[in-house]
Amino acid sequence: MAPAANESDQKLSLGALIALVIGSMVGSGIFALPAAFGRATGALGAFIAWVIAGTGMLMLALVFQTLSRRKPDLDAGIYAYAMAGFGDYIGFASAAGYWVGCCLADVACLVLIKATLGQFFPIFGDGTTPVAIASASALLWGVHVLVLRGIKGAATLNTVATYAKIVPILLFIIVAVMAFDAELFSSSFWGAEQPDAPNVFTQVRSTLLLTVFVFVGIEGASVYSRYASDRSDIGIATVIGFLTVLCLLVLVTLLSYGVLPRPDLAGLPTPSMAGVMEAMVGRWGNVFISLALLISILGNYLSWSLLAAEVLHSAAVNRAMPSFLASLNAQKVPVGALWLTNFAIQAFLLVTWFAEYAFTLALKMTSAMTLIPYFFVAAYGLMLASRGETYVAGERARIVDWICSAVATLYAAGMIYAGGAKFLLLSSILYAPGTLLFFLAKRERKETIFRPFEAVMFAALAVAACAGVYALAVGAISI
Repeated sequence: MAPAANESDQKLSLGALIALVIGSMVGSGIFALPAAFGRATGALGAFIAWVIAGTGMLMLALVFQTLSRRKPDLDAGIYAYAMAGFGDYIGFASAAGYWVGCCLADVACLVLIKATLGQFFPIFGDGTTPVAIASASALLWGVHVLVLRGIKGAATLNTVATYAKIVPILLFIIVAVMAFDAELFSSSFWGAEQPDAPNVFTQVRSTLLLTVFVFVGIEGASVYSRYASDRSDIGIATVIGFLTVLCLLVLVTLLSYGVLPRPDLAGLPTPSMAGVMEAMVGRWGNVFISLALLISILGNYLSWSLLAAEVLHSAAVNRAMPSFLASLNAQKVPVGALWLTNFAIQAFLLVTWFAEYAFTLALKMTSAMTLIPYFFVAAYGLMLASRGETYVAGERARIVDWICSAVATLYAAGMIYAGGAKFLLLSSILYAPGTLLFFLAKRERKETIFRPFEAVMFAALAVAACAGVYALAVGAISI
C-alpha cells in the first residue's frame, strides 16, 4: 500500500499558483475572441468593453488579494468569504454555484475539444455526436484517474500546459503586430458606417457577458490557499495572473481588427483565432492554432476539475456540505468531491446531445453561475471595509479597499443584470435541487435547516426554478 503523501509535498510555489490563475482563465475563450467581438462591435466598442471588464475584474482581483491577507484563516476563499459574511445558506449557495459553474466550464472544454477535432475528423461533428460524447467521457474519466494520484502532480501538469499554450498566443500577437494594417483598423473602429455613440454603447453591452467568461478563474489561487507554500503568494499570484491574461485578451482582440475587415472576422468559424492566423501566414497557421487550442483546453479542463473538487471538499470540511465530500485518499486528494464532480460533468455532457448550441450554452451558463459567488466575495470585502473589521483606526488602506470592493460589487451586480432573466431562471433550476446537499449537511449536524431569512430566500429560489422549468416547457426560453 502506498504511503500517505507528506503535506509539505503538496505545497504549491508562487509560479504554480500563477499558472493556476492563468491556466484557469486562458482556455477556449481567448481563441474565439476575434469572431465573437467582430460580430458584436468595432474596435472602439471592444476597447471600451475591455476597459469596463478589466476595471471590474481588477477590483475583484484586489478584493481577493485583500481578503487573503486580512482573513488568512479562511481557506477556499470564494466559498468561505460568502459564509463568513452572509451565513450558512449563502455560503453554501456560493460553493454550489461556483462548483456547478466549474462543471459547466469543463463541459464547454470537452465539447470544444471534440468540435475542433471535428474540423479534421468529421465523425466528431460539432462535439455532440455519439462518438464525440463517448470519447469526451473517456477523457473525463482518464483525467479523473490522474487527479486521484495527487494534487501536486496534476498542478504540475497544469503548469506545463499553461506555459505550452501561452507560447502560440504570443506568436499570434507578434505576427499580428507585423501584419497590422492601420487603415483596415480605422475602417472597423466605430463598428458602423458612421460614428454613433449610442450604437457603440449597444455594441459594448452585447460583449460584456463574454468578457466575464474569459476572466472566470481569477480566483484560482484563492481557492487553493491551503496549498500555498507562502500565503502572501496568493494575492500576488492573483494580480499577476490577471494582468497577464488581460494583456493577452486585449491584444488578441484589437490586433485582429487590423488583419481582417470586421465582416470577415464575424464570419470566421471557431476557433476564429485560427482563421486570423491563416489569413496572415497561410493554412499551416490554422493548423498550428488549432493544436494550440487543444493544448489550451486540456490544461483549462484540468484547472477546472481541480477547482471544482477543491471547493466541494473545503465546503464539506467547513460543514456546509455532507461529510462524505470531505474524505481524502492517501495522496490527500478530495476523493468524494472528485467523484461527485465528475458524475455531474458526465450528466451535463449527456445533456449536450439534446442542446442546439451546447458550447455557447455552457459558456454563458458558466458566467451566470459564477457571477453570483463573485458578487458575495466583493460584498464581503465591502462589508469588512465599511465596518473597519481587521483595520486599525485611521488606516489609509481601509479607504482604498472600500473603493475597490464597492466597484467590484457594482460590477458583479451589473453583469448579473446584463445577463438577463433567462440565465437567472436557468441558474435557479440548478441551484434549487442542489440545496439537497445543504439539507443533508444540516441533518448530519442536527441543526435547524434554515433561519427565517434563509427560508424566504430558498422559497424565492424554488419559485424561480419552477418558473424556469415552465418557461422551458412552453418554449419561452430554450437551451
